[in-house]
Amino acid sequence: MGGYEVIEAASGAEALDLCRRLSPDLVLTDWAMTDMSGLDFCTAFRLLPRSNYGYVLLQTTDTAAQAISAGLEAGVDDFLTKPVIAQDLLARLSACERILRIQEELQDTNAHLRKALLQLSDAQAVMDRDLCEARKLQQGLVRDRSGQFGPFEISLLLRPAGHIGGDLVGFFPIGADRLGLFALDVSGLGVTAALLTAQLSVHLSASADTNIAQRGAQGASGGAGPAGLAHFFNAMMLEEMSTDTYFTMIYGELDRQTGQVRMVQAGHPHPSVQRADGTITHLGRGGMPIGLFEHPLFDEIEVTLHPGDRLLITSDGITEAATPDGQQLGAEGLDAVMRTNAMLHGHAFLESMTWSVSEFCRGERQDDMSALMVEFHATGRVIRLDGVP
Repeated sequence: MGGYEVIEAASGAEALDLCRRLSPDLVLTDWAMTDMSGLDFCTAFRLLPRSNYGYVLLQTTDTAAQAISAGLEAGVDDFLTKPVIAQDLLARLSACERILRIQEELQDTNAHLRKALLQLSDAQAVMDRDLCEARKLQQGLVRDRSGQFGPFEISLLLRPAGHIGGDLVGFFPIGADRLGLFALDVSGLGVTAALLTAQLSVHLSASADTNIAQRGAQGASGGAGPAGLAHFFNAMMLEEMSTDTYFTMIYGELDRQTGQVRMVQAGHPHPSVQRADGTITHLGRGGMPIGLFEHPLFDEIEVTLHPGDRLLITSDGITEAATPDGQQLGAEGLDAVMRTNAMLHGHAFLESMTWSVSEFCRGERQDDMSALMVEFHATGRVIRLDGVP
């Protein structure tokens, strides 16, 4: 036959052996053979290992629907009615060529897709390794997860939703008797948020050379204060950064001698104060985020902690944690969590709070979670930050 290499077999068994060794593209067989039926042959043919598709054309005199169904079920691709007319045979061979060509194109496409998938998998593995290292570096931005300063204990929680995130919490000394406290949440997730978080951490580090709050304290009496720090960051975001990113923040200064905390709230969730008798109050009026407005208003909040009190500052990843049907934990839910865990302290309290939030949202957490907690223990000796008791 023109354009085709034809190999003949005298029996079904011989044909199967040839198919096993040569993997032909097309098999033209008969319904009735000396050693097996065409259906049995086709069933056995479909079980042979092949790298490409083999097309089966079955000659038959039985064109009943039941016979056609049996043939298709056995794996026959098309039928040729006997006596065979050359024009019908050529038409079916042409159809076979089209189908095999499509199969070949699909195989090539699948091969390219598999190669691309492997390349993407390798790239993803490299990215995951880089993100794991970035996570370690970002976690290192929170230098100390807790601190004891006389009767005051500070505890920190930082849980990114992914490898890296945009939340940051921390504390640092200001002179001998004050502590700087900060919690911030950069808009968005991932690398962009993490990079801005890293830059902001430089201005809130323990180093007096780079920490804007410590530099202010060393300058004019009283320093820039919490609101001044918020204005500094707002100007930095608008004047030095070409980005649509913004962030929310609570920055406060704790006077260890009086227990007074002076804070600025810049779009961050309301701080909560749990008194020794268990009552909970929420502070602040919300405030404006940093990096959105040219002339923002930043109001300061003052609260005095007494022995047995705690101050809790959380990100919206906690208060806005939601169940699968969209119900948020909210401030009331956080109050309930605080009451439930009132007897716990330090990291035990924060870990139990995290567990409660995860249980509430059925483990489907979508945002970073962070928290800063200050506890004024009923007993304790005040130790000055400069080492003088």
